[in-house]
Amino acid sequence: MNTPFRGDYEHTLDAKNRLTVPSRFRSILGGNDIVLARGIEACVTAWRPEEFDSWTRRMIEALGGLTPKARDFRRMVSASAFETELDSAGRVMIPTKLIEYAGIDREVSVVGEFENFEVWDRSAWQTWDDAKKGEIRDIVDTIGSDG
Repeated sequence: MNTPFRGDYEHTLDAKNRLTVPSRFRSILGGNDIVLARGIEACVTAWRPEEFDSWTRRMIEALGGLTPKARDFRRMVSASAFETELDSAGRVMIPTKLIEYAGIDREVSVVGEFENFEVWDRSAWQTWDDAKKGEIRDIVDTIGSDG
């Protein structure tokens, strides 16, 4: 298992839509290859390529492999994934298609999400975080139950 991505960092995209990846996350990536994709929520997810492939396969398998939902998922995920590299300054250019999907302006929050990290519009992240921070006990209480 690779080292997980953790933490919440505030950054600003430059004029070319490049994100300077937090130095801690760059060391966890273990190289310059990175996959950017649409998140489940309105954000951009960033993955080590092998983790993205593993997650995608697990999701397709959980959806039944060749079922209509699995095929839809495979198309949606594959069409929105961009293989790219960090530049020598540790930056990655986020494609316009993903910026539009996530509603990102210039101010972003870069959030660790264990196997990957997410790039959120900063105000959207703050809204989500404010709404969810009181729910951790309810979430933990459901562990091992049917709820």
